[in-house]
Amino acid sequence: MDDVPVWAARLRAERRNRLWTQREMAKQLVDAADGQARARLPGRESLTRMIKDWEAGRHRPKDPYGVLYCRVFAMDEHELFSDGGAAPRRAPADVLKELHRQGDPLSPIANRNGRRVSTETVADLSSQVHSLRLADDVLAGGDLIQPAFRELEAAVRIYREGIHTEDVGQGLLVAIGEFAQIAGWVASDAGQRDQAARTYRLGISAAHEAGDGTLESNLVGSLAYQISNSGDPSEGVELAHTALEVAGPDAPPRARALCWDRVAWAHARNGEAQETMRALGEADDALADDSGRDEPSYLYWVDAGELQIMQARAYTELRRPLRAVPLLTDVLSRYNATHTRELALYLSWLAVALADANEPEEAALAAGRMLSLSADVASDRTAQRARVVLARLKPYRDLPQVRELLINHR
Repeated sequence: MDDVPVWAARLRAERRNRLWTQREMAKQLVDAADGQARARLPGRESLTRMIKDWEAGRHRPKDPYGVLYCRVFAMDEHELFSDGGAAPRRAPADVLKELHRQGDPLSPIANRNGRRVSTETVADLSSQVHSLRLADDVLAGGDLIQPAFRELEAAVRIYREGIHTEDVGQGLLVAIGEFAQIAGWVASDAGQRDQAARTYRLGISAAHEAGDGTLESNLVGSLAYQISNSGDPSEGVELAHTALEVAGPDAPPRARALCWDRVAWAHARNGEAQETMRALGEADDALADDSGRDEPSYLYWVDAGELQIMQARAYTELRRPLRAVPLLTDVLSRYNATHTRELALYLSWLAVALADANEPEEAALAAGRMLSLSADVASDRTAQRARVVLARLKPYRDLPQVRELLINHR
């Protein structure tokens, strides 16, 4: 970022301080425009691309965009667009402050006259949210998004409208946080990333109010993972490190391993090899901790195999196929075939790694299997990865296996 003008870095930092994606920033600019000016603005996708150019410092926003930026950020033109001063940077404490400054959507309604909520209700909600997690192992986001949000909304309604003791209220907040994590994950998989980000923030509020640092960390880490994949990778790095700090050194081993895994992925997406390798090593060390501490049920999937997959994905992202291919081949040889989405995703990484290793025929075989598996999977993740794989294979289009694949999957 050293070659980016200060004003451009400031635009980016002010947006990130509010935890807005670039698409959300586009909406804010549109909402700040008056009626006639709003009608002349380009569509949301075009405006998002313009924001990317402005934040990269390629050119300054011309009227009316400079005025709209000043309205949205409540800053004058000189303060926002001057070249003086250093662009602000966010420490984990600052990130947390912004995450917690999202209003209070969980405040109980006045004059509650709902039913009294018992510990049995909390136990039922915990059972329901775990069932959703297990369903997500075999179903994609498009299939689960409606039931996931129906369950989340029901849990919020019980908390806000019901009468309960302090202990029961805390249990309800934890259940809301867990529902928000899986619902956010499902929404992201369905391609509804703005909805997912809002849902993660709701869960962060619930977990924070409940005093559950491990759950809050998992939610911040989930948001970091989404932003690393589909937003600004450096912002993903900030959020991933914030999740690690929220978890703290006394968090359960699987929780810390997951935090370090997400830190590694964020750094890999940001092209930072040394930081990636260190984080992967920390993840292994955390998982090896046999302190015997109790661990939340939502961490059931974090094991040595998952860490191995993340290592392989990170190596692929860093264009180190000689490390990635053996790891992915080993994992896929024993992966649960009922987890269709994940199997397809991991095959996509193998296909890219094989292409990077100049093995296009083998890459085409892996890609063909991936595309066949994901054909009927209602997942935006697999759709995005399919496009990545096909684009990576295009340089080898003269080979019969690759040419056939590209023709069949235009």
